[in-house]
This record gives sequence, structure tokens and C-alpha cells, in this order.
Amino acid sequence: MSSFFERFFATPEVIDTLSDQAVIEAMLRFEAALARAQASAGLIPQAAALSIIGTCKVELFDCPKLVRESARSRCMATPLVQSLRETVALFNPQAADFVHFGCSVQDLVDTALALVMRDVLKRIEVDLAATLQSLLALAEKHAHDPMLERNPMQPASITSFGLLCSQWAAPLVRDRQRMCAASASAMALRLANDLVATADMQDQHMQVMALMAADLQLQEPAFAGNTAHDEVVALACALGLLTGNLGHTAACISHMVQFEIGELIPAPASGALASGAPAMQTVPLAVMCMTVLAHAHRVPQQVAMLLATLSQERTSLPGHWQAQLAQWPALLTACQSITSTSAQLVAGMQADTQRMRSNLDAVRASLPAKEIKARFSNDLLKHASRLAHTQIKALRNPPSV
Repeated sequence: MSSFFERFFATPEVIDTLSDQAVIEAMLRFEAALARAQASAGLIPQAAALSIIGTCKVELFDCPKLVRESARSRCMATPLVQSLRETVALFNPQAADFVHFGCSVQDLVDTALALVMRDVLKRIEVDLAATLQSLLALAEKHAHDPMLERNPMQPASITSFGLLCSQWAAPLVRDRQRMCAASASAMALRLANDLVATADMQDQHMQVMALMAADLQLQEPAFAGNTAHDEVVALACALGLLTGNLGHTAACISHMVQFEIGELIPAPASGALASGAPAMQTVPLAVMCMTVLAHAHRVPQQVAMLLATLSQERTSLPGHWQAQLAQWPALLTACQSITSTSAQLVAGMQADTQRMRSNLDAVRASLPAKEIKARFSNDLLKHASRLAHTQIKALRNPPSV
């Protein structure tokens, strides 16, 4: 089946970051860092390391062919390692034996995944920061603008749109903190290094790990041979919470942009294109809400699949590691698409405060005087405004974790 169906909602940036070429390039970065570190530790000859490092360039390899061979061999790394070994042998036959020296396939693939994952997480962080900035700006601007607070299926009482925006932003601030903490632990080098098993070589092995972690800008493993994936799955859970909260906000916005409600409308086009450059087609707010919700429906199942693999983590049963590898690209694509679209959504909308007031007045006019006083008094609006300002201040300066 064509990948068009999977890529329909994906952003061009995440497609490039998770492309076959990007993954192969990440694996070559691992192999170059491994050779460089092992040479520094005296485990392989310097000349061999230089030959390996010089060959670890993605443009020297036929990426589509490696992908086809990986599918046939049912192993992502073996065809690449073999091709690298053969290419190194063309220039330095003695160096070929030191390619992928003392390293497992899982080390290579897990670390390559961490490298491409880090690039996607950077994009997610930028998107999330933009979303928070837009929401807090709306919260500040509309802290005193009244609107109808709604419970499921029925109107509730008076509130302010600024308070609502701050309530949308609050869980995203917590999500941002959780994601940063989880990614700091998950973005670690993997290096079991089974060959270096004797006691007299342990110091060199620890040196190799430290050098590689610094080279690749990843966390150094807490100890050699750590193959547990719980920290990576914890990151998936943090991403699941983030996308769930963004999905909730998109669902609220989708209700408010409906013609019958009409409280949120597209913001006017930016003046950046006044020079005569052709304006880009504007995506309707409802379509952006649909994009966020379409991915948000899928993410819980993707996170659940990763959680399910932990029960097999330290057994001899095959398949759990491969199941994780297959799940991560879909999860990362969905998450980055959600955060990117959410950033566009909140930046591209504005409040129709007149419509908010008219909807509020329509409900107020249908109620008896006693209920109007209880649910729509000015004191309730003032309380909502004060609460909005308090929350905005707290969200702009969240406590560190």
C-alpha cells in the first residue's frame, strides 16, 4: 500500500527527519563515533579508525538497496554493517576487520533511533513553545472578555476567554516539563560491547562509552550492558499525555469555530506578504482541528503497544524489541504533526468577542432573574479575570523540576 495514506497528515520536516536516508546516516554516525572512541582507547589501530570514519558518509551508500536488503534479512543493521565493511576494505583491507568491532546490532539500532528521535523532539519542543506563547498571549489579551462557560451538552455560567486559554495552557506547561525530563533520560547511548568482557579491559570500555556519548551528544549509559527500555517508553508516555492535552484543546476549539457558535474565527493574514509575494493557502481552523484529533485518536494505541513490550523486556522471547522499533516512527510522526498543527491553529485564530457576548446574552435572556444572578453576575466575571491573571503569571514562570 502506498505510504501516501500514512504521510497525508505528516509534516515535511518529520518525513525528512525519519526518512530512510536519515536513519542510515544516524547509524553511520554511530559507527564513526565507535571507531573514533575505540582508537582513542587503544582498542583498534588509529589508521583503521581513520579509514572507517572517512567511509561513514551516507552519500557513499545506496540507501534504497540497503532498505531492500534489510527487509529480506529482517534486520535493519546487518546489510549496512556488511556494506560498510566491504567499502572500507576497498581502501584499507586491514581496517575492515575493525568495522563494528565489539558491538551488537541492537547497540547500533537503538542509538541511531535515539539520534533521529532527538531531532524530532527538538521540533516538538519548538512547536510546543510556540503554542504556549500564543495561548498565553490570548489569555492576557482576553482576561476580562466574558464568554459562556459550557458543561457537556449545556451552558453553565460566565467565565472569561482569557481564563479558558490559560486552562488550555496549564497542562501543556506540565507536559513540557515531563517531556524534557523524560527525553534527558531516554536520549542515551546504547553500548553493551560484548567483546570487551574481561576485567582488564573494563576501563577501556568505560572510556569508549564516555567518548562516544560526548561525540554523539547523548547521555552516557549508567552502566555497561544496560538493555532496558523503560526510560524510552517513559518518554512515549510523556508524549502521549502531551498529545492528549493538545487533542482536548483542539476538540474545544472545534466546537467554538462551528458556524452556530462562531466564537473563534481566523486571524487576519499577516502583513509579511505585502511585498507582492503570493500568499499561501490558509488551512481552515476546522481542518487543523481535524488533523490534531485524527492523530490524537491513534497515539494512545501506539503508546500502549510500547508499554506492552516491557513485560517481555528481560526474557528470551523474541519480538519485543522489533515491535518497539516499528512503533516509534508512527508515534513520533503523529506527535510532531499534532504539535506543529496545534502551533498553527492557536496562532491562526482570534476571538470574536462580540459573538461571545451575544451567545452569553442569548442564554441569559432565557433564564429567570434569580438564576441569572447566581450564574452570570459581574462578581463571577471579576473572579475569572483575577484567576486568569494569576494563572498566566504562574505559567510564565513555572517551578523547575
